Amino acid sequence: MAYRRTGIGLLAGVCSLAVAASAFAQTQPQGAAGSGNDANENEIVVTAQNRSQNVQDVPIAIDVVNAEALKKTGFGGLNDIDKIAPVVQLNQDQGTVKISVRGVGTATNDESQDTSVVVNIDGEYMNRPDAMSVALFDMERVEVLRGPQGTLYGRNSTGGAINFITRKAGNTLGANASASYGNYNAVRLDGGVDLPLGDVAAVRVAGFYDSHDGYVSHPARPAFNGGGFNYPAFAGGKSDDNKSYGGRISLKLTPGERLTANVSAEFARRDFTPQAFAAADLNVAGNGPTGGACNNGFTRVAPAYPQVLCVPNNTNLLSKIDRSTYLPPNFGLGKLGQETWAIRGRLAYELGDSATLTYTGGYRNFKGDPGTFLTLPYTYRSFSWNRETNTQSHELRLNGTAGALTYQFGGFYFQESVNNESAFVTTFGPNVVQLSYFGRYVNSNSKSLFGQVEYAFTDKLTAVGGLRYTKNERTGIYRNASPFGAGPPDPLLFNGPIQRQNFSALRFGSTLNLDSSEDRVTWLAGLNYKPDADTLIYGKVSTGFKGGGFDSVGDYKPETNTAYEAGLKKNFGEYGQHVFNLTGFYYDYKDLQVSVLLDTRLGGQTFNAGKAKIWGIEATTDLKLDDNTGFHASVNYLNAQYKDLKAQFNVYAVPGTGPDINGVGDLDPNTAGVQQPNFAGNRPGFSPEWIITAGLDHTIDLGAAGSLTGRVNTTFKSSYFTDFYNYRDGQQKAFTNTELNLEYRPENKRFSIQGFVKNLENNRPLTYGSFISAGPVDDVFNWQFGTPRTYGVRLSADF
Repeated sequence: MAYRRTGIGLLAGVCSLAVAASAFAQTQPQGAAGSGNDANENEIVVTAQNRSQNVQDVPIAIDVVNAEALKKTGFGGLNDIDKIAPVVQLNQDQGTVKISVRGVGTATNDESQDTSVVVNIDGEYMNRPDAMSVALFDMERVEVLRGPQGTLYGRNSTGGAINFITRKAGNTLGANASASYGNYNAVRLDGGVDLPLGDVAAVRVAGFYDSHDGYVSHPARPAFNGGGFNYPAFAGGKSDDNKSYGGRISLKLTPGERLTANVSAEFARRDFTPQAFAAADLNVAGNGPTGGACNNGFTRVAPAYPQVLCVPNNTNLLSKIDRSTYLPPNFGLGKLGQETWAIRGRLAYELGDSATLTYTGGYRNFKGDPGTFLTLPYTYRSFSWNRETNTQSHELRLNGTAGALTYQFGGFYFQESVNNESAFVTTFGPNVVQLSYFGRYVNSNSKSLFGQVEYAFTDKLTAVGGLRYTKNERTGIYRNASPFGAGPPDPLLFNGPIQRQNFSALRFGSTLNLDSSEDRVTWLAGLNYKPDADTLIYGKVSTGFKGGGFDSVGDYKPETNTAYEAGLKKNFGEYGQHVFNLTGFYYDYKDLQVSVLLDTRLGGQTFNAGKAKIWGIEATTDLKLDDNTGFHASVNYLNAQYKDLKAQFNVYAVPGTGPDINGVGDLDPNTAGVQQPNFAGNRPGFSPEWIITAGLDHTIDLGAAGSLTGRVNTTFKSSYFTDFYNYRDGQQKAFTNTELNLEYRPENKRFSIQGFVKNLENNRPLTYGSFISAGPVDDVFNWQFGTPRTYGVRLSADF
């Protein structure tokens, strides 16, 4: 078990280095900067630029949510990130969470695809959307950085970065706990204990448990045969349930005044029934075209083909779906189990009074249980036999100041291995058929060197510049098998139980040895002007890129983003208690990676598809109306449009007009007689034009009886599409989402009890929507939806 030896070695290395370094650690005066009596109680400290700063001094558009606010919102994982940072959009597909920020995101979880928004936990770099969704708990704060962060955060930060900072061990004995119960039989338990170990060490042990019943109901249905397919009886049930739990142990060492080490190990597991797809079968009477023509909301494409080929660009099938209750897929519901364990550490040593050397490292293992991974609504099931990811990341960084210069330099290394075996499965009459069997074994590594400097020309004007060089390498073995080839059907794929296969025995197996590599330089240049202590005006140009890769068809290139941004951050009022921030940005996005499922025998395919122009304006304010009342609001406007997007149509072939095909517009634009469709003018998926938020909180002082605080927050999102096709049935209409919270605290403030309602309107917006033409009888529109109204009560204690 090489990965376990690596993790144990990392833990031992950090601990032993901390002990050894204490031998030459030097003393310095007690106290920390900003800890005097004149410290601003409104100051929010972040580490977005790898150093502690007041968030109002950071020239980045950033959302920061502390532990208390996270508890009030009921934050329980990555699925809740849009509740604390509404500018973040979530694309949820069968338990996998994919993130978009300002119209930039990733719509697939393919083995060689990377994310467009970097996620870090205490500096540990995470790249797999499925690993991100297992669990996040015991958080100190969350930082959501908008815009490319290519200099400090490296590849795959074209859209931004999200930093999760866990709660560290305290120096005094203490404990905290919370328990909540709500509708859908929802139970959430959180707790942690701080144990000081003398003057140089402390331990924190924390854990959580989270469960709820399914959010979607599916009625019972008898067994039936349709189109030569045997479908089993379904007794009724629910999907989109959850049960997860986990724990973390953290060790903090301060063996000398200049040395700090934090090491943590954690485990989390999640068992759930993914939300089943709601679906419309386009081959059912009333859903598809009639009379051999493209009508009923369909439009004909590729008229040069002998077949009549249609796309459902203007159908109105979604309006017929009850988003809380609908029929299950023909094969029933799937079940998933996921677990992850990780170990990470951070060692910081102060070199004198003006420089700090920091090492941050992490190792993570993620596994998915064998079982039904995805059930397409009608014909196919996707069965996963092996899904395991191992990652490790290491960064060594030197931060410091020298007169008017603030600097940081460092190096970063990331390694990932992904092993995945899966099959598309169906049933023809009495035959169980594995339509295709995929083996995906991918190894990736990324190395980079980076530096960023900030120079103060005066006490008001500074310039910042940064460079990062990144080298990516990726290799893969892709093995494909299908029973449909020259010769008799392969008995290993027919007429047997669904089982893991031996590729060497598959008759029609193929093996592809794939590789890709690239190197890139990303950079940042900006000016920051502070006319007074309460005002920051900044402008910058920055670049980012997402790594390239390959699929079973060929390679695809990295995508790049050049961003221009200017902003104002302003504190005002007698004590600087009010905040107003304004940001404007413009993105020049090129070589976008677009993923589609075109053929169940090949799996997903990704290709570079042109460029996009994205610009917007964001404004936020926080006002302290009086000692007991606060108001906050934000307005985000986003103009996003593809300027060039050559892709492929998934098509519905009208029966009787020729052999069935699934797609037109070959991935190779040079193919004779084929012209790729260009979707220029369409809007990227999950990019609403307007996001507006407003919130008010008010505290009533009850004297010796304590206090009562009421909060209301509402978010408005204008309509958006779920993919680049911009079909009517892939469009979510504008909606609002309102949360209410009423909290009582006794005078000692060690306890609190809250009543809460989330999604008061009970709107269930689209989190997935796509037309799929994957086989001769699978022409379907699929959808998934957001969380319904939830409510409950939460009891918390901190002592």
